Amino acid sequence: MSFAEILKNAAEEYGISLSETQLRQFDRYQELLVEWNQKMNLTALTEPKDVAIKHMIDSVSVYDEKWFSEGMSVIDVGTGAGFPGLPLKILCPSLKVTLLDSLNKRVKFLETVVSELGLSDIVCVHARAEEAARQKQYREKFDAVVSRAVARLPILAEYDLPFVRVGGFFAAMKGAKYEEEAEEAKKAVKLLGGGEPVLREIKLPGLEDKRGIIYIRKEKKTPSVYPRKAGTPEKNPIL
Repeated sequence: MSFAEILKNAAEEYGISLSETQLRQFDRYQELLVEWNQKMNLTALTEPKDVAIKHMIDSVSVYDEKWFSEGMSVIDVGTGAGFPGLPLKILCPSLKVTLLDSLNKRVKFLETVVSELGLSDIVCVHARAEEAARQKQYREKFDAVVSRAVARLPILAEYDLPFVRVGGFFAAMKGAKYEEEAEEAKKAVKLLGGGEPVLREIKLPGLEDKRGIIYIRKEKKTPSVYPRKAGTPEKNPIL
């Protein structure tokens, strides 16, 4: 079975219908991911079924029509090989997406994928989150910020909430302990301008492991002292 067929079946099982154009884009993305992975570390998962479910379907699971709307601006902080930002863009072409990563080699890969897939309204930025979030063109400019497997929530909130405009939201994609992380991060979220976390459990096709997404609405501006300089959030998280 081809990658496109595996993905189509998995998407349908999850409740998503992908067009032929979207399937072609996902297929080419997977080809480039495997090809570039031979010369640089992009992913430990290269089997078609793993890439289809644990990367592509997992990434688009962040989409929820209660939170996302046509044409909104989204930044994927710590995007790595493009997850979840690139699959989200393929699923919802109207989104204006920024992919942010601290490693220039990964950004070059992302630029290649964007070009090969013919995507518009998507930019790739090479920068650390702590630095970019202090720049005028990025600070509190986005309707939404998404992150997948970047850091524990008290740390991630400090990276991500400064990018979100008041009224926008932050979505953190998490593993089995997402409920614990949401509780652990309550002080940080409130301090950084976020509201009460909203949790949604995720069940991926054919997998038994527990996953969840934490959505946080931005209720007020983030204090100007945040994010702190590189390395500080990890060493001294807001708890």
